[in-house]
Amino acid sequence: MATFLVGAGLLALVGMIIRSMIRDKKNGKSLQCGCDCSKCKGHCH
Repeated sequence: MATFLVGAGLLALVGMIIRSMIRDKKNGKSLQCGCDCSKCKGHCH
């Protein structure tokens, strides 16, 4: 039971991280461009 709870917690955490990354990408932020796609002249899109 404890293994299931830990696994579910990790899965939820990874899901939140991925959702945050997708949301940032849609808002024009990207890790490859220092979180500001205007600096890389649109190569993030």
